Amino acid sequence: MDVPRETSERLEQFVALVVAENERQNLVAPASIRDIWARHVEDSAQLFRFRSKPGRWLDIGSGAGFPGIVLALLSDDPITLAEPRRLRADFLETIKQALGLGHVTIARSKASALTGRFDYVTARAVASASQLFAMTAHLVHGGTLFILPKGRSAQSELAAAQAAWQGVFRLEQSLTSDEAAIIVAQHVRRRGNR
Repeated sequence: MDVPRETSERLEQFVALVVAENERQNLVAPASIRDIWARHVEDSAQLFRFRSKPGRWLDIGSGAGFPGIVLALLSDDPITLAEPRRLRADFLETIKQALGLGHVTIARSKASALTGRFDYVTARAVASASQLFAMTAHLVHGGTLFILPKGRSAQSELAAAQAAWQGVFRLEQSLTSDEAAIIVAQHVRRRGNR
C-alpha cells in the first residue's frame, strides 16, 4: 500500500491490536491472521478508490474495524461505525482512542436505529446488497454511494437486488482477489418509488 509513513505506522498498530484481541474474541477467522494485510487491510483500503470527494461515511457491522477503521486511517472524513455487538463495539472504542481517531463515531446499534444522512455506505460480510439497501434507506440521499465488497456471489447478489431496487449499479473487480467483486451503487431506491 502506498500511504504516508505515519499512516503505515498507524495501520501496523491497528493490525497488532486486532491480532491481540483476536485471542480474546473471534474478530476474524484465525486462518486469515497470517494473511491479515492482504485479506483484511488491503481488501478494506481498496474501497477508498471510489471516494470522489470528502463526505460522511457509514460502515455497517464494523466488527474488527474492516473496512471502517482502515478507511478512517486513510482520510479525515467523518465515519460512523455501526456495530451492535457490545464486545466488538468496545474493541472499536479502544481502537478509536489508541489511534486518536476523533472523526470516528462508534454506534453500538444496528443501522435501523441510526439517524442522519451519509454520502458513502460500506459493509463487509454483513448482509446481501438488497438487505443493505433496505436497512439504510432512511440514512441515504440520492447521491449516496454504496461500496459493497462481495465474493463470488457479487453478480447474482446484484441481480437479486435489482429485482427490488433501481438505481445506477456496476460491478468492479476486487484488487485483492480475482474471484471477488465490489458492488458500487448510486441513486438507489425501491422499485415503484419515484
